[in-house]
Amino acid sequence: MRTRTLALTATSGAALLAMAALPATARGVHISSASSLAAEGSVSAADLLAKVTSCSQISKGKYTTASQTAATVPVCGKNGAVFWKADLSVDCDGQITAACNKDTDPWFQPDTRFRQSNGEPLIAEKLPYVVVPSAGSIWNYASAGIKGGGVVAVIYHGKVEYAVVGDTGPSGTVGEASYATAKALGMDPDPKMGGADSGVTYILFKNSQVKPIESHSAAVRLGAGLAQRFLADN
Repeated sequence: MRTRTLALTATSGAALLAMAALPATARGVHISSASSLAAEGSVSAADLLAKVTSCSQISKGKYTTASQTAATVPVCGKNGAVFWKADLSVDCDGQITAACNKDTDPWFQPDTRFRQSNGEPLIAEKLPYVVVPSAGSIWNYASAGIKGGGVVAVIYHGKVEYAVVGDTGPSGTVGEASYATAKALGMDPDPKMGGADSGVTYILFKNSQVKPIESHSAAVRLGAGLAQRFLADN
């Protein structure tokens, strides 16, 4: 987790499955293996975005972002998910790597709120993860059914990337995701000046949890099924 105020530079970066064919983990929302890997693009960004054109606000207030000091971002509710639209500030917190360390990131912290199955922090350079606001007066992620390791569909410039809830940040700010998330979405992943200053949609699926949290392939498989259900239920 971190506190930062940073002007980010923006960079440019299916068929429905029958519900009966969804893996049990997509219905019961737990997964333990990554067999039958689904492609990340199996649900289009356009189809997901069509379901989040309007906001039924569930947060008591609104959040700021790293690129805006005004509180303008609400948390919105949908069947089976919550979402917000914000920027993407690059988070490098977790295990020290060549791309993520105190030299590359002045806000670097060698830990994450949620950890790998072996107890070690997550690896921001390798694992797509999203940072959620710590519980506060605006909103409590846990009360909304959002868990550590929960699946998040992050959408930017027509691309969907499945990530996990991996860390918590300041209780008044949204719009942060790992180095790997930014890179996968075609953004500059530099934690100082990379990311995007707008145009990023985060759809967090309620009561979902990837096990082990560090398995991106497991997140993709579960996310693909949950995204299909999200389209069907909204």
